[in-house]
Amino acid sequence: MNFLKVSDIYKNFGDEAQPIEVLQGISFEMTQGESLAITGPSGSGKSTLLHLIGTLERPSSGQIEINGEDPFGLPEPQLARFRNQGVGFVFQDHHLLPQYSVWENVLIPTMAFKNRDGDVEKRARELLERVGLSHRLSHRPAELSGGERQRVAVARALINQPSVILCDEPTGNLDHSTADEVSSLLFELHQAEQNILIVVTHNLELASRFGRRFELEAGRCAEV
Repeated sequence: MNFLKVSDIYKNFGDEAQPIEVLQGISFEMTQGESLAITGPSGSGKSTLLHLIGTLERPSSGQIEINGEDPFGLPEPQLARFRNQGVGFVFQDHHLLPQYSVWENVLIPTMAFKNRDGDVEKRARELLERVGLSHRLSHRPAELSGGERQRVAVARALINQPSVILCDEPTGNLDHSTADEVSSLLFELHQAEQNILIVVTHNLELASRFGRRFELEAGRCAEV
């Protein structure tokens, strides 16, 4: 079973003489199929926490375990592989590569390392069908709406069947109706894939749909 354990995480920026404490003693656990929304004011450390869980940054102290493994104990090449296959990211901006088609963009994470067994091309097609874009496989990002581009980003995040999906304001650039559609899609795929879903958002309506919610303020978090 997939699980995430965050133990007494601190994150400081700046030098040792004048450190800026962004996160102070964050601890929580999640298991397969759980969902969590992290809310809080701008500058409270929400995105920093997400980046630490996703191994994009290292904590100043404390430990993060994903499925019983401490990724920061791995050599850099193995850490990159761990991140590629174990964590999926969806950001506020879709970050699609404009020169590639929808189908190619979804396949990009499978190209960095030898992928797990299975037909990744078939999975890419199936994911795009599930997000309602089977008719857009050969289109490029510039030919899509904002909501469609974010749907592609969701499919790309899932292509390697990661244990953890991390979303940073995934609906922040979308109008209300499109944001609702993308949110519902995230939950539908989360239920189908049974991953661990964590979303950072300012949208309290979206946050209310999650199984758990943390309020982060002044570097500390409390479960709401």
